[in-house]
Amino acid sequence: MDVYSSIKISQLAEEDRPREKMLLKGKSALSDAELIAILIGSGTASVSAVDLSKHILSAVNYDLRELAKMSIQDLKKFKGIGEAKAISIIAAMELGRRRKDTEPVAKPIITCSHDIYDLMKPELFGEQVEYFYLILLNRGNRVMKKQLVSQGGTAGTIVDAKVVFKIALEHLAQSIILVHNHPSGNTSPSDQDRRLTQRLISVGRDLDLPVLDHVIFADSGYFSFADDGSL
Repeated sequence: MDVYSSIKISQLAEEDRPREKMLLKGKSALSDAELIAILIGSGTASVSAVDLSKHILSAVNYDLRELAKMSIQDLKKFKGIGEAKAISIIAAMELGRRRKDTEPVAKPIITCSHDIYDLMKPELFGEQVEYFYLILLNRGNRVMKKQLVSQGGTAGTIVDAKVVFKIALEHLAQSIILVHNHPSGNTSPSDQDRRLTQRLISVGRDLDLPVLDHVIFADSGYFSFADDGSL
């Protein structure tokens, strides 16, 4: 039997066509050949894209690592694979490789104020103007995101409670931590810092979105409202 003998995709039941199958059943329902068929789009007059993909896979013993090693010229040896289709396959394999190389590392867990200080060093150490950041946490106190809320001059920055909690709610945070720096190096909270902290704590309590700490960052150290018992 000719390896290319098969019915065409257009003749298959709708749920068996690769694109439609992905829409109906999700990407995990597709075989490797069906995924490659989506990349190449079409086969030849005598073979479907799926069976052309199976033929390519059989040449590498169905090993995707070996497929990733193939060049454009290697792929063009298969009848029905031109330069554009070969490039599409190689580009997809390269994206897969890069994704594996950039698998996200586990987000840090906040267990104490010093964890907060260390987390914010890359953003705030050595800065000469004031920045206000929001740290979003999930239910396990694992960091979801560090978000800049506002920046100002050397003497202060304006913080809008509506903006703070809009960000937290949009990201479905379970709790938040406030951080801002004092470029002067003085870690003592101002009266304005204390008023802002209490206002945000109050709003967070109403929204069931607790403020766990407010850390004032300086290059030489920090002040934690939680450590101070001021929350």
